[in-house]
Amino acid sequence: MNQATQTLSLQGEAGTLEALIDLPAEGTVHGTAVIAHPHPLFGGTMHNKVVQTLARAFVQSGWRAVRFNFRGVGASAGTYDEGRGEVRDMLRVIDHMAPEGPLALAGFSFGAFVTSHVVQALGDQRLPHALVLVGTAASRFEVAAVPQGLHERCLVLHGEQDDTVPLASVMDWARPQSLPITVIPGVEHFFHGQLPLLKSLVTRHLKS
Repeated sequence: MNQATQTLSLQGEAGTLEALIDLPAEGTVHGTAVIAHPHPLFGGTMHNKVVQTLARAFVQSGWRAVRFNFRGVGASAGTYDEGRGEVRDMLRVIDHMAPEGPLALAGFSFGAFVTSHVVQALGDQRLPHALVLVGTAASRFEVAAVPQGLHERCLVLHGEQDDTVPLASVMDWARPQSLPITVIPGVEHFFHGQLPLLKSLVTRHLKS
């Protein structure tokens, strides 16, 4: 992604986890952001354009950005585990890359579903400094509720014309929580042509 991108090989539950870390160019590093990619069985990888855009937004905002491939994707060992093992993969990446200090989490589509359960697993002892969920796959998976104490630090973005995950399903998930959703008019699931807007919305959230 940039000259500061480093390739990592981490030890996961199912074997090696392939990862990339991007570092801010200069200045104080606020903490570490761990970002989860879309569905492994439908071409989702850490190189997905939305995932790369999230990483750029975090780096621009002064965070280390860690992307990784779930088990069975790219050079990561193992096989797809319907979200269960993928939650443990993300927790293992956090253990390796951000065992302490400020933590931010983000996920796109299937990755947002996984991230929601990672937040649940971490519990009140490690509430993220920031949480970003994009195209949350609420129509396809049981997405965990966002803890009330995290609502002000949570940004949920969804395209109005998302035909992969209908907006109505995300609203149904958010409504019982009174969790705000930022809806981008005319945008579909992969934010084609609107990645700069996605980056701008995320950086604005992080600066606030």
